[in-house]
Amino acid sequence: MNEIQSSNCCSDCGNDQLEQIANVIDLYQAKPSNLIQILHASQQIYGYLPLDVQEFIAQKMNISVSEVSGVVTFYSFFSTKPRGEHTILVCMGTACYVRGGKKLVEGLQKILGINLGETTQDGKFTLEIARCIGACGLAPAMMIDKVVYKSVNPNKLESILSKY
Repeated sequence: MNEIQSSNCCSDCGNDQLEQIANVIDLYQAKPSNLIQILHASQQIYGYLPLDVQEFIAQKMNISVSEVSGVVTFYSFFSTKPRGEHTILVCMGTACYVRGGKKLVEGLQKILGINLGETTQDGKFTLEIARCIGACGLAPAMMIDKVVYKSVNPNKLESILSKY
């Protein structure tokens, strides 16, 4: 397993996780055109994509860390920080914003004690915004994991969160 872990890469990564990521890279034949798929799989394995994991991927694919990092930071579905057990997405599309989306964000920030893009200390929730989640007719809306909550108002937030 020493061949998987370099001396200065992934000091916090487990060898099992590195081996799984290396296997994914091998399955995709380390082709740069498969970088997004490799990053998706790596995030599933590790939970997020810290710099150490990005460096490991770059090294195994023989591409620059800046190329890997550029893709990770460009797409919103990749995270460089640990994420919560549940991801809360508040819709901030036009209909949701006009009908109170901002108040939902403010209410969640107050209840959870975190800002956008952060995770609660207990690791339970990560709070983010989305441009549109497709529930415009019943705005404002939010999602927790894959469950959509429609016609939400700040008074409903604690009740919704208690389910998790």
